[in-house]
Amino acid sequence: QVQLVESGGGAVQAGGSLRLSCTASMNIVSIHIMGWDRQAPGKQREPVATVRGVSMKTYGDSVKGRFTISKDIAKNTLYLEMNNLQPEDTSIYYCRAEWGSSTYWGQGTQVTVSA
Repeated sequence: QVQLVESGGGAVQAGGSLRLSCTASMNIVSIHIMGWDRQAPGKQREPVATVRGVSMKTYGDSVKGRFTISKDIAKNTLYLEMNNLQPEDTSIYYCRAEWGSSTYWGQGTQVTVSA
């Protein structure tokens, strides 16, 4: 089982930046797929960014060019750098790990962007 702990959320104004962190309870070299999802009130959870292996990265259309996913294997930590944040980015952001036949999520971290 994988435990994930997110941090770094907060409140910013439009145009601002935040960096989310997700620390895993195991060596993330063993986790082939990791990513970030988000869920706004009344909406379905959606994938934001995913990294497969070392460097295969994909992004949701609404965040391309603004968000960057990365990982630090030595720290067992996944990051999401978010720039030029907009009010529509307001959501709870969840770290995701796909390991074996299961998918795991952290408890989530709130990001609030004001106009």
